[in-house]
Amino acid sequence: DGRRYAERIVAASEHMAALIDNLLRLSRLSRAEMHLDPVDLGAEAAQIAAELADEDPGRHARFAIQHPVEVRADRALIRMVMHNLLGNAWKFTSGRDDALIEFGTTPAGDAPVCYYVRDNGAGFDPAYAHKLFSPFQRLHPASEFPGTGIGLAIVRLIVERHGGRVWAEGAVGAGATFYFTIDAEESA
Repeated sequence: DGRRYAERIVAASEHMAALIDNLLRLSRLSRAEMHLDPVDLGAEAAQIAAELADEDPGRHARFAIQHPVEVRADRALIRMVMHNLLGNAWKFTSGRDDALIEFGTTPAGDAPVCYYVRDNGAGFDPAYAHKLFSPFQRLHPASEFPGTGIGLAIVRLIVERHGGRVWAEGAVGAGATFYFTIDAEESA
């Protein structure tokens, strides 16, 4: 019994440390100086897809990535956006043999271009879409899909610092699509 209690304490401590680290990262992102440069999001997406596949060589997922997709953004910050969105798509398609993860652009009513990451994974209940981008709000149990619930809050913060907005559509068991816009002229 003592060993089991100690293991639970260690696991809870590690989880708390991860939460604190993520809060600190979120805080730093809100103050970090931005350097806007041309970035090919398609190339970034392809590189991140290769990294995800290398980290889990036994896993198969098909990626459909639009090339080139040019944007003016802070390279390090926009890479975090892409890594979080593609990493989530990778994570939430883990139960599918036919996993498909897409990155591309689509027309948007209020922006010249809208970027998206789409997957055919676990999806989410659209009634709770408003919770997705708040820190520590999870729509799936940690036992099913690991994480701290901070990744999409980071995405929102970075996109908003780039003068854009982010939103999601999805359905339980039918995948999810995350959209974002960037307006370099409105960047904070």
